[in-house]
Amino acid sequence: MTEGPRRLAVIGAGPAGLAACLAAAEHGVRVTLIDAAPSVGGQFYRRPASGLGARRPHVLHHHRRAWQRLGRGLAAHLEAGTVEQLTDHHVWTVERTGTTGAARPEFTVHALVGPLQERSVAVRADAVLLATGGYEKVLPFPGWTLPGVVTAGGAQAMLKGGLVVPGRRVVVAGSGPLLLPVATGLAAAGAEVAALVESLDPGRLLRGAGALAAEPGKIAEGVSYAARLLRHRVPFVPRHTVVEAHGEERLEAVTVAALGPEGRVRPGTGRRITCDALAVGHGMVPHTDLAEALGCRADATKVHVDDEQRTDVPAVWAAGETTGIGGVVLSLAEGHLAGRSVAARLRGLEPDPRPAARAVRIRARARSFAAALDAVYAPPAHWVEQVTDETVVCRCEEVTAGRVREAVTGLGAGDVRTVKLLTRAGMGWCQGRMCEPAVAGLAGCEQTPARRLLARPVPLGVLAEAGSEDDRSPGTGAIDRPPETGAADRPPETGAAGRTRGAGTADRTPGTGAADPTREADTAP
Repeated sequence: MTEGPRRLAVIGAGPAGLAACLAAAEHGVRVTLIDAAPSVGGQFYRRPASGLGARRPHVLHHHRRAWQRLGRGLAAHLEAGTVEQLTDHHVWTVERTGTTGAARPEFTVHALVGPLQERSVAVRADAVLLATGGYEKVLPFPGWTLPGVVTAGGAQAMLKGGLVVPGRRVVVAGSGPLLLPVATGLAAAGAEVAALVESLDPGRLLRGAGALAAEPGKIAEGVSYAARLLRHRVPFVPRHTVVEAHGEERLEAVTVAALGPEGRVRPGTGRRITCDALAVGHGMVPHTDLAEALGCRADATKVHVDDEQRTDVPAVWAAGETTGIGGVVLSLAEGHLAGRSVAARLRGLEPDPRPAARAVRIRARARSFAAALDAVYAPPAHWVEQVTDETVVCRCEEVTAGRVREAVTGLGAGDVRTVKLLTRAGMGWCQGRMCEPAVAGLAGCEQTPARRLLARPVPLGVLAEAGSEDDRSPGTGAIDRPPETGAADRPPETGAAGRTRGAGTADRTPGTGAADPTREADTAP
């Protein structure tokens, strides 16, 4: 790579990736922002397609002012040429292509392009920032594969992106804070939410009262959700869990039952709720595939980072849910700090701590709050007992719970990898991203970060041609530049696959600090 401006590849254009992109670009780094979606924003800022004609899409979103600032900042940097935006680019691996131990590391990011993903391009950079988000975790139960059963996040994505609801009469169930916006969003959109079934005992919230009280905005947000549940007359059913979904061709009803103090279902408490959709979720798991491939250290299931959001691999940073599930405020703060660190370190400098002090405080509070929530929200301790041997666990390979149990008790498997080899659980299209928590639970193993060679399925022809891909690195002339300008504060949109379209002349320009997301992060509800 020739000498010139330092180049950063940001993988993931959700809140953390956007904040990092803008913070780095603001301080002189040329950034390539890469994302698999057709528009930036990630799952949190997912928006309806323009063709749907949504009149008030903002009602589905929180932190709208932060999003508007991010959009204006990105538009300004696209216009200035300091940021290149690649949408519909699906990163399948990142390799270190520079000399080991060199003063200036080099990386090549390989990405499949467009909906067909039959062609790969290469983006070269001096540093990489991973903001790859997380996966939704769903634990199996009898009937969970019926049509009409969707993940809680999937239901929210349908609503935000397509303005549709998964059914007329919906049960929202599982465990975790995500269930609240899902239930209230579906109810506001016109669905009848028959029940919000939460396995949490509300009394457990008192155990994290100190950390929770330190975030009064979050408390207010919770109260707001409670008020909306009351307004839409959504029954809240705590200390219960879904034990079975019923139906022939599709979902017709679910059975929920009360949980005892030890997390076991209390006999005789089951009751059937008629519904045509079930939105179910049991939390999130960080997406660590690319970090694992680069050799980054992981703590439990999340990428380990230092105070500057640096991983233990030189010139690789990580921010957002990939370093631990914590919500949008934490993601914005981590992204901002990571971007500032990248800008300083690529110039051989120590980051100036003074301008970042506020983001550091926000990050500390948000991490404490997330840790407190993580300690109290958990799936029922004995959920495995509700999974019958006939229940499909791995949907890709149609592996049942009985086969997993047989691998453990009959064949001596003592870890997820051995179960996978003996049963094919996790060998399908998703490579265990969906079923691995369930397989680990059934096998009695701790879930550990998966080590996958590639972050997504790749055509053999693409692998054969790896290294001779089109070069989309900044400065090569291969990047699509923003072809037009438009309204001043409209968030950026994209058109055809990979073609960047700037949002137009922004009302602020790079260098004004307008993109600092932490301005709102600690004050928004």
